[in-house]
Amino acid sequence: MSASISAKIYRGTPRNLALLARALNAGEVVAVPTETVYGLAGDALNEQAVKKIFRAKGRPTNDPLIVHIHSLAQLDLLAERNTAVEKIARAFWPGPLTLILPKKPVVPDLVTSGRPSVALRMPNHPLFRALLRACGRPLAAPSANPFGYISPTSAAHVRDGLGKKIRYILDGGACAIGVESTILDLRDPRHPVILRPGAIERRAIERVLRVPVTAFAAKPQPANIAAVAPGLLSRHYSPRTPVELRDQLPQPAKTGRDGPPGRPQIANTDAPTVRPYPKTISSCVAFLYFRRPAQFAKTAAPENVFWLTPNGDLRAAAKTLFASLRKLDAGRWTKIHAERAPGESALALAINDRLTRAAAKR
Repeated sequence: MSASISAKIYRGTPRNLALLARALNAGEVVAVPTETVYGLAGDALNEQAVKKIFRAKGRPTNDPLIVHIHSLAQLDLLAERNTAVEKIARAFWPGPLTLILPKKPVVPDLVTSGRPSVALRMPNHPLFRALLRACGRPLAAPSANPFGYISPTSAAHVRDGLGKKIRYILDGGACAIGVESTILDLRDPRHPVILRPGAIERRAIERVLRVPVTAFAAKPQPANIAAVAPGLLSRHYSPRTPVELRDQLPQPAKTGRDGPPGRPQIANTDAPTVRPYPKTISSCVAFLYFRRPAQFAKTAAPENVFWLTPNGDLRAAAKTLFASLRKLDAGRWTKIHAERAPGESALALAINDRLTRAAAKR
């Protein structure tokens, strides 16, 4: 692509949706909102369009793409159904659940990294659904960010990362969920496996299928082997700033604005801007708590103390996770100490999975 490219953000008007649908049908790529994270969409059946996705992201071709559809008729075009698909679709689609199924020959091997299976999802974001209907094509759409970096949950995040590599961004507001979809391997309906945790609870899937579901059994994917699904690399969703992950961070002292020597402070999570520390300082560490520390419920926190949620709400924590990591990364900290989410719910597992991969060694 030309170095002169500069992305334009489009509101979701009928006129703009028609324009973006024409661009997709012409083989262009468009950044799109979903309820999980923003995706970089291209015609899944057009290999040249799919190549543009990989080039724009700098994504290796052994990391397959999720194909987004708006109907079960499109699923039948792309994949082989089994007895469980309709049950799962009725219960969870449209929504944040991706299915791994045997693919049909119409799906280019580039989309699936040469594997005989394809990842399919029916998204729930109204603008993306309208765009899918308008262009009439299944759309491959990985996260709309440079490969391996923190996933985008707003149009501004997309522009910051890919603004000089793509032309079109559809603005659908902040993503409602904030972490990527649950990926369910349904190639064998007798033995379904969750490959990546997301917002969908394992027990909810078991109630629908009436068989045991293996919970997040996938091992980190070696970088030189084609993955069966995206999001399985050991290092992913990562800020440039090193992350150290702990089960629980120590409770911070009430130091006000005067932090420990050599650790200048920046504004807390609720502030609109980030003030970088002076370049002459060699050590500057931030702390990202899951929940606001109790001692700061009514008083100001030290400026290097951040949190995902003020009250322990997992939905709020998931929604703000990637935006918080981006804000911290922009602050030029030398290290981010992050705290795991408590419990074993689907969102807690999803948050901890993303943090674990963000903290993996380079």
